[in-house]
Amino acid sequence: MDETKEKAKSQGFVETILGRRLYLPQINAKNKMLQQHALRTAINAPMQGSSADIIKKAMLDIQAWIDREDNGIKMIMQVHDELVFEVQAEKSKEYAENLRSLMAEALKLSIPLVVDVGIGSNWQEAH
Repeated sequence: MDETKEKAKSQGFVETILGRRLYLPQINAKNKMLQQHALRTAINAPMQGSSADIIKKAMLDIQAWIDREDNGIKMIMQVHDELVFEVQAEKSKEYAENLRSLMAEALKLSIPLVVDVGIGSNWQEAH
């Protein structure tokens, strides 16, 4: 975290895993409250922004697979790091594994992405 803060101070921005930048104009402010807020943002933004990068990439990959396979799956919504789909019940287990693989492989990282899949007739049952 100290390295991230120092880099943010010297560059004036932080980046997500895919290189999206968040500029922090207050990172070297004389007003300590403004500076502390920017430092907290410097730590939080790369993690949350990288999470968004990963889920967006997974959504694009999954939609390309849905379009290519014409399998009747509908991506209903995204909530933070979760995706919700509408799938024919008899195909749910088969498609769940495909969706899990696509999400896990959205980005090649030095550590594997762990993806949990739930199946149910509603969001609560799927958890």
